[in-house]
Amino acid sequence: MNVYDFDETIYDGESSIEFLLCYLREDPSVVRFLPSVARLMFRYNRGKATFDDFSRDYAPVLRDYFAKNDVDLMRLVSGFWDKRMHKIKPFYRELQREDDVIITASPYFMMNDICERLGVRHLIATDFDIETGEIHTPCFRERKVDLFRAAFPGQEIDDFYTDSVNDSFLFPLAKRVFMVKGKKIEQIK
Repeated sequence: MNVYDFDETIYDGESSIEFLLCYLREDPSVVRFLPSVARLMFRYNRGKATFDDFSRDYAPVLRDYFAKNDVDLMRLVSGFWDKRMHKIKPFYRELQREDDVIITASPYFMMNDICERLGVRHLIATDFDIETGEIHTPCFRERKVDLFRAAFPGQEIDDFYTDSVNDSFLFPLAKRVFMVKGKKIEQIK
């Protein structure tokens, strides 16, 4: 089984940020969230953000927004991926296997659509209630290990692909680890 991080690994970009920017066209008031999201992403990409940071700084904003707004997120998600399929890196199609797993901090509601389009049957992502904005199960850093083990007890990862040291918690579970930077893929384990 091969396991892949998604953003900046098999996808050329940060899909959650891009989705938020895309969503701005639907609701320009979302612009007020950009500074806090950008700060959180900056800290996350450097391995400095924790779930407590996310819960404190971001989750309440999501809950409040979704409680006050009627949003057809699934329509927006479908349109979002319609325009971004070309951003899947070619190496993924060359390596793709039936038992691939995508494990990502991005929300499940957003990632399920792209996984179906790619034919990926196994997705582990942040469990986010689109009705309430409540985050039930975050999927990042060390929590990815727990979620992977719960989904695939006793399974070993053959090849793990990521772009970030945030995923170093998964390295011990893999026979081989590959760091992806743009088009460059380097085996680090």
